[in-house]
Amino acid sequence: MKIKLKAILTVTTLALTSFQSMADWSGDITLQDRYFLHDPLPQNPQQHNNYLSISSEIEYYNDLDSDNKSITFTPFVRIDQYDDERTHGDIRELQYQQVFDSWELRLGISKVYWGVTESQHLVDVINQTDNVENTDGEDKLGQPMIKASFERDWGTVDVFILPYFRERTFQDVDGRPRSSPAVDTDQVDYESTDNEQNIDYAMRWFRYFGDLEIGLAYFNGTSREPLFRRPTNNTNSLSLYYPQMQQASIDAQLTTEEWLWKFEAIARDWQNNDSNDQLFDEQFFAMTGGFEYTFVGVFESDADIGLVSEYLYDNRGEEATAIFQNDIMMGLRLAMNDADSSEALFGVIYDLDNQERLISLEASTRFAESWTATLEIRGFNNIHRLSRLKGIEEDDFVQLDIAYYF
Repeated sequence: MKIKLKAILTVTTLALTSFQSMADWSGDITLQDRYFLHDPLPQNPQQHNNYLSISSEIEYYNDLDSDNKSITFTPFVRIDQYDDERTHGDIRELQYQQVFDSWELRLGISKVYWGVTESQHLVDVINQTDNVENTDGEDKLGQPMIKASFERDWGTVDVFILPYFRERTFQDVDGRPRSSPAVDTDQVDYESTDNEQNIDYAMRWFRYFGDLEIGLAYFNGTSREPLFRRPTNNTNSLSLYYPQMQQASIDAQLTTEEWLWKFEAIARDWQNNDSNDQLFDEQFFAMTGGFEYTFVGVFESDADIGLVSEYLYDNRGEEATAIFQNDIMMGLRLAMNDADSSEALFGVIYDLDNQERLISLEASTRFAESWTATLEIRGFNNIHRLSRLKGIEEDDFVQLDIAYYF
């Protein structure tokens, strides 16, 4: 891990030096304190109750003295007090972009987001999850890609060629929250004989129909979600296997005055030809759908309160590799609409089969001119002994981030 981080820092330093004379910079430096409310499980004596870390994400942008050409470079680095796997660096973006008369081209490393729902992001399959950053799946690693976008009267089409695969990050034995047993990221196998150099491709069509926005997508390549192999007699850690998959998806959002209706669904053909496991060719359907209703100007103030509700479904039931297969999410969103952009989102995801509850609170506000404070609370309640969440039942935590922006 230290070698990987050193390589990232070296590339970043060289790039910063090269671009210094024509730099247009922005970014942040963030100090984070993550405190766990309970002692670690007895089988995890390496873990701690308090983790300090510092991170920075910097963005360099240059329009190359042109209205249709630009370069973006966004390195990220985090140094964690205990977790060597969370001490890591990544190039979130390093891309060249050019706009032609009827289409747009992006080359390099970039991030792409698909989806509309709040509780999970089913259709978002281009970038790999940076799992050591947070448990919500919203932090992503940079993905090498060639992207071409074509805008027409009948919609926008994005075509992707993805020449290199990024493996998901996982916590070290010292890290929290994490599964039990821990994941050994050095023990990785692929269905593709090309391993991480398998060439994936994807396509997405997107269009607005008045208040309705809808996207249809197709992906063919290495699954961003790995399968976990159980430990053998010679090891006490999980190993990883990345199968090939084909996935068709739809995401849609309808805005009607105070109502916001959201829907995502996927149909996946997930092939597992792993010689160490039973051969299967799994086809399944999953969806997330719901609404957000906003009470505008509550109590004659500038504040808005939104009521959020979503249903999460996977037709594999308890055999699903995902943690959500028959769950409901309820939440409240508060937007103060003040000069400091103060906002908060509280949510609970409740498993209708085994009564597990995932609780989250995210709140942020700006103070002074260039400073932001973010409070995050995560709770894991009534975790079933056979659940895929086993190992984090004592990992409720409170996290405070203080960020300086420049």
